[in-house]
Amino acid sequence: MATLPARRSNRGSGRNLAVVNPTREFEDIYDRMGQLMNLAFGSMMPTVAADLPWVPLGDISETDDAFVVRVDLPGVSKDKIDIQLQNRELIITGEIPDQQEEQQQQDNKQQQQDNNERRHRTQRPTGRFEFRAILPGEVNADGVTAQLKDGVLNVNIPKSEAAKPHRIEVSG
Repeated sequence: MATLPARRSNRGSGRNLAVVNPTREFEDIYDRMGQLMNLAFGSMMPTVAADLPWVPLGDISETDDAFVVRVDLPGVSKDKIDIQLQNRELIITGEIPDQQEEQQQQDNKQQQQDNNERRHRTQRPTGRFEFRAILPGEVNADGVTAQLKDGVLNVNIPKSEAAKPHRIEVSG
């Protein structure tokens, strides 16, 4: 089993350890490998992966009366989100525009850029997204509500009467 590298300090009587963050190191390596692949293969790389939508993070929970789906969509306006319910499958799609590309298009219209910004790292997702989930019970599609607040989309999907739990009294 590999151990994490650590820096040890011999000063003082205490043991000071500063652990190196391996996640950051792997991110840097991954970014550099991507740059090298682009330099080596350029246009030979398949563009299919670029056309695929990314999947936002989301949670599905259940109450006695409904299924609740929460999806993280920071920076997305409500008019860029499409929600569909087909039988028991919930499909949430949309697009997050690349703000730097939009800014460059606007700046190109103004001839010269005053601020030559170069991107060093891109981790925030942009482009088309798609969240799909099959709900674990029958639903009432007529009562579905959705609200976007603070970058979180909350979708409340009521259960059908047949899917709701029924309390049974015990006699005796």
